[in-house]
Amino acid sequence: MKEQITVKELKEGRYVVIDEEPCIIKSISKSKPGKHGSAKARIDAIGIFDGQKRSIVSSVSSKIYTPVVERKSAQVLSFDGSVAQLMDMDDYSTFELPVPEEYKDKVNEGEEITYITAMGNQKIEMRT
Repeated sequence: MKEQITVKELKEGRYVVIDEEPCIIKSISKSKPGKHGSAKARIDAIGIFDGQKRSIVSSVSSKIYTPVVERKSAQVLSFDGSVAQLMDMDDYSTFELPVPEEYKDKVNEGEEITYITAMGNQKIEMRT
């Protein structure tokens, strides 16, 4: 799911859709309106799920999509070293997600973890 807002409403740390990929905004630079047009904004962002850097230049009055990003908790049912089988704590559905290298020593069976979901994709995210 995604929603539309104007570019001038965006802030660093929020989410935006660039090239049909949900991204987190790292920096925004806005130029002043000039003699030949309206103010422009350059948005630099990093993809949530693929980690790629993306940037876009747009008029501050134009509309842009923002993804609906949800943080949910799940219980680890099993963990084989690279993939964890998880059970959502709200609807009790089970699914598997790959575990990033930096979290492999922190994932244990029976514990609760946080994962994010946006635009049909899911990823394990642990805040330390």
